[in-house]
Amino acid sequence: MTLGTVDPVKRKNKVTGSIKRAFEFIAALLMLVMLSPLFLVIAILVKSESKGPVFFTQMRGGKDNVHFLIYKFRTMADDDSLRDDTIHVLETDSRITKVGYYLRKMSLDELPQLINIVKGDMSFVGPRPTLTSQTDSYTPYQMQRLLVKPGVTGWAQVRGRNSLSWNEKIELDLEYIERQSLRFDFYILLQTVQKVFNSEGVFRDESKQTEVKKKNQDARDN
Repeated sequence: MTLGTVDPVKRKNKVTGSIKRAFEFIAALLMLVMLSPLFLVIAILVKSESKGPVFFTQMRGGKDNVHFLIYKFRTMADDDSLRDDTIHVLETDSRITKVGYYLRKMSLDELPQLINIVKGDMSFVGPRPTLTSQTDSYTPYQMQRLLVKPGVTGWAQVRGRNSLSWNEKIELDLEYIERQSLRFDFYILLQTVQKVFNSEGVFRDESKQTEVKKKNQDARDN
């Protein structure tokens, strides 16, 4: 894939920011209320299986690299000796609890990010937020990912998710920024539902781990 640069003319969201923000705030708030019974059930299951908090929180880099605290349901054993601040997790990872495995498989662990949408940290659709250690060391080219709010889902997620290299994800994220519109967002949301239903790309394919690591290392070396 050929990496490019976002057209400065297309950097502005095609949808008025205030209207989109109002829609997302109301939609996320309504979903939090409607899904509150499910939140309670998941919280009980998480706490009943292992000690530790219900939520997993971690600092991520948001729009304009403003750091924010992301919320997820905890899916791993709460053990500092096993902590590894990475985003990608293999299906065979021994840290994942039984409840956590199914939460990840059905992407239910991501539901608390509705709180991030209400707070204004995230949108429903956008580049997935990465660790602050990554965003703080972005090159000027990579910083273009931060022109918009990160999303609960995104174009890279429906096009390959964890099977993609870092450069491929960036290219797709920049393509999203150029093409962003309500229609495109709606299409990505529909694709996300299909991917979640089929449990596609939830865990990184162990057989591809070495290949993707090599791609990412080559990208850093270049």
